[in-house]
Amino acid sequence: MEALAAPSATAENLAAVDPEVAAIIRAENKRQHNKIRLIPSENYASRAVLEATGSILTNKYSEGYAGKRYYEGQQEIDKIESLCVERVKAVFGAEHVNVQPYSGSPANQAVYVALCEPGDSVMGLSLAHGGHLTHGAAVSISGLHYQAVQYGVRKEDGLIDFDQVEALAAAHRPKLLFCGGTAYPRVVDFARFAEIGHAVGAIVVADIAHISGLVAAGVHPSPVPYVDVVTSTTHKSLRGPRGGMIMCKARYADAIDKAVFPGLQGGPHNGTTAAIAVALQEAQSEEFKAYAQQVVDNARILGEALSARGFALSSGGTDNHLILIDMTDRGITGYQMAKSLDAAGIVCNFNSVPFDSRPARKPSGIRIGTPAITSRGFGSDEMKQLAEWMDRVATARADETLEKDDRVEINAEVRAEVRALCDRFPAPGLLYDGDGQPL
Repeated sequence: MEALAAPSATAENLAAVDPEVAAIIRAENKRQHNKIRLIPSENYASRAVLEATGSILTNKYSEGYAGKRYYEGQQEIDKIESLCVERVKAVFGAEHVNVQPYSGSPANQAVYVALCEPGDSVMGLSLAHGGHLTHGAAVSISGLHYQAVQYGVRKEDGLIDFDQVEALAAAHRPKLLFCGGTAYPRVVDFARFAEIGHAVGAIVVADIAHISGLVAAGVHPSPVPYVDVVTSTTHKSLRGPRGGMIMCKARYADAIDKAVFPGLQGGPHNGTTAAIAVALQEAQSEEFKAYAQQVVDNARILGEALSARGFALSSGGTDNHLILIDMTDRGITGYQMAKSLDAAGIVCNFNSVPFDSRPARKPSGIRIGTPAITSRGFGSDEMKQLAEWMDRVATARADETLEKDDRVEINAEVRAEVRALCDRFPAPGLLYDGDGQPL
C-alpha cells in the first residue's frame, strides 16, 4: 500500500483557476473513499499512474509510431512509447504490441478494420450471456457492419457451451472468433477456442480487458500462446490509466498498426502511454502478484459467503475477479438491488444474467467484483462482512411489509458501517489530509 497522498500543487492550481471543477473532483475523491466500489471494471490507480496520466506529455501531438512520426520533436515521446511496448512484451510475452488505442472498444474495432471486410462473418459471446458490445452485439458497429454469430453459455451450469461454439464455427466459418467477456465469472479456455477457430480458418481474438491484471500476475491462464490477437483495456485489474492495447502475432503487426493509425485515430494520448508503462512496471512486482492472487481469493470467499446467504450466483461461483448474481430468488430485480446498495454505500452495476426474462435496462442481476476493494487491502473478514451487508439490504428491499422510511433507515445504518470500514482502509491514489480523511 502506497503512502497517503497529500494535496498537490496541481490540485491547488486547479482550485484557483476553476473552483467549480475542483469542487466536483474533491467530491468524487470523497465518494471513492467513502463507498465500497464493487464494479469489476473499476479500480484505484496508484498516485504514480495518475501523475503520469496528468503530466506535461499531454502537450505533445505524435501521429505515427516511434521513429516514424509525422511531427517533429518526438525524441522523448518515442522513448516513452518504446518503453511501454517493451514492458507489455515482457509481461505478456507478445510478439507485437500496439499501445495507442484510446480504450478497449477502439482496440477491438481496430482488429475488425485490420482483419475483416464489412459483411464478413464474426463470432463472439452473446452480450446477454456475458460478452461485450464489441463482440458482435446488434447495437454495436461490430453487429451492424459484420455478420455476427453469437454463442452462449449452457443453461444448466452457466459455462460456455463449447459444443455450440464448435457447431456454429463449422456452419458459419467466421473470419474472427472472439473469446473473453465482461460478465463471465469462470476461467476462459483459450486453448479450446484456438483449436475450434483455427480448424475452420478463423483468426482467434482474446479480449482480456477484465482479466489482464490476473493474466499478468499468472493467476489466470494467458491466451498469448494460443490465439492470434489479444486486446485489452489498461485499467480494471491491471490498475493502469483508461487506455487500450493490442498484442498480436508478428504476421498481423502491419495490418493492426495501420488500422489503429491512420485507420481509426490520430495521435495517441502520450500521458496515457506513459501511465500504461508505469502500470506495467508495477505489474512486474511481487506486491502486484500477491494483489492479483488476493483479488481471486476475495472473489471466491465473497461468492461463498453470498451463496450461504441465499444469493444465486451465475455458474455457481467464480474463478476470477467477478461475480454475477441473479436476484430473482430474493424477490427483487437487479436494478432495485443496485439502487438500494448504492444508497447503502456499496456500488455495483445492474446486469443481465444468462437467459434473463427481464429487459436490459431493468434486468434480473447485478455484477460485482473485487479489484478495487482488494487494492484498498480488504481481505477475507471484509468479504464476509460485505455479504452480510448485501443480505441485509436485499432483505429490506424485498420486504413489502416495510415502509419506505424503514428501508431508508436500514440503508443509512449500513452506509454508516460501510463508512467506518472504509476509514480503516485508505485507497491508493486518493488525496487525504493530515488526519487521514479524504479531501
